[in-house]
Amino acid sequence: MGKHFTTGVAFLALSATSVFANDWSGFYAGAGVGKIEVDTSVAGVKESDTSYGIHAGYRYDAGQWVTGGEFEHDWTDVELVPGAISADRVMRFKATAGYEFGQTLVYVAAGAAKVNVDGLGDDWGSFYGLGAAYAVSARANVSLELLEHNFSDIGDSGIDADAWSGNLRASWKF
Repeated sequence: MGKHFTTGVAFLALSATSVFANDWSGFYAGAGVGKIEVDTSVAGVKESDTSYGIHAGYRYDAGQWVTGGEFEHDWTDVELVPGAISADRVMRFKATAGYEFGQTLVYVAAGAAKVNVDGLGDDWGSFYGLGAAYAVSARANVSLELLEHNFSDIGDSGIDADAWSGNLRASWKF
């Protein structure tokens, strides 16, 4: 009986340690859902919609500091002019840098984004923002990101747009 008890206590201690001594290094992929709001340079044209996306990246854990890179693709249907102009996709190439607090990682993100606007065309712009991830296990985490995007002269139309997005994401390390 004592041997089984000791083995059980050791197993629980090792299990708890592996979660709290989280290593953020490695490849990961996942999916997310969120909200995106697009505000154009045309007076009164500001709309929002739900977004759904996938992402994949790599993080390097250098002690307390964590850096990484990520590709993310979101689908949405922001009707800017009903039946004529809608933003339907946003693709991001992202660099991240953050500080870990055990199971929690707080980070900044920035990079290049491409928006597809049916009725106007595609455009590359920039984005920046903040994020926080929480490790629910050694291989899975949930995160929240808030990003601000800037696009100029979308599809050579002379129309600029700022977009805000908030995404709740789940990721798996492999």
